[in-house]
Amino acid sequence: MTNPEDLAAIAALTDRVRRDAYRAVSDARPAPIGRDEVAEALGVGRSLAAFHLDKLVDAGLLEVSYARRSGRTGPGAGRPAKLYHLTAAEHSVSVPPRAYRTAAGLLAETLERLGADEALAKVARAHGRSLGDLSALGYEPDFSDHTAIFRNCPFHQLAEQFPPLICGMNLALVEGIVEGSEWTARMDAAPGRCCVTLSKKQTD
Repeated sequence: MTNPEDLAAIAALTDRVRRDAYRAVSDARPAPIGRDEVAEALGVGRSLAAFHLDKLVDAGLLEVSYARRSGRTGPGAGRPAKLYHLTAAEHSVSVPPRAYRTAAGLLAETLERLGADEALAKVARAHGRSLGDLSALGYEPDFSDHTAIFRNCPFHQLAEQFPPLICGMNLALVEGIVEGSEWTARMDAAPGRCCVTLSKKQTD
């Protein structure tokens, strides 16, 4: 049976305004975001934005922190602002129940014991060549003029369990996806985002 907490988290996103509020917080990563910014992004009042943000907190999708955004401290600095950011928790619902994550973990452990990193990377790179949409895979790419980061790692939990194996697979997959384009993929780990980044190839 699906975990009731997972079901409640998914159900909280059926409301359109609440779903847009979640997306606004997600788009702001890695920085937290306040009620005023979410209200402006959604074109709604501050109270309505706060209502939906707090519902997302109740559902376990967001977490709250407090900070003085002016950077000032001491008397007269004002009250800290209530800020929102995504939780590290993951939620999924399967009807009927399936255990693909458990199977993925068992397969990853087997490959790691066999020392089959290169074979996995080769398969991932070949698979990447048949794919073309980083967003559809859940990477949430953020492009600038010469670089791109991925705000989300689609393999986050497995990457935490088997970092060399899964991060290597991830790099090879992205290399396959961008092969033949103006972008090149490299490993550039940093907190709060995917360990793979893109940089634009140098041209003469």
